[in-house]
Amino acid sequence: MTDEETPKALQLDNKAKRYLKSMAHHMRAVVTVGQHGVTEGVIGAIDAALLQHELIKVRMHEPDNKKSAAQALATQTGSCLCALIGHTVVLYRPHPEEPEIKLPR
Repeated sequence: MTDEETPKALQLDNKAKRYLKSMAHHMRAVVTVGQHGVTEGVIGAIDAALLQHELIKVRMHEPDNKKSAAQALATQTGSCLCALIGHTVVLYRPHPEEPEIKLPR
């Protein structure tokens, strides 16, 4: 993937991130990043989950650097990193045609 094809991470303000984090509190992780780290298959699974749910949790299995791994997930999927709690990442990307989650203003 070239730099032109790489999606940019979505940017939201802190109020929107707090709102999304509270919405994700009761959710379970829908994707798990295994011992092989972030692979094309993981990115594809996250893309599909974001398209279907808009807001998801991703569980990382003992990453070397969890902050950079979480930011890499957000950048590679064009989503917003809402929260990093332990080894769990909360990602948000609105549906391109029919977004269901309404963010506070």
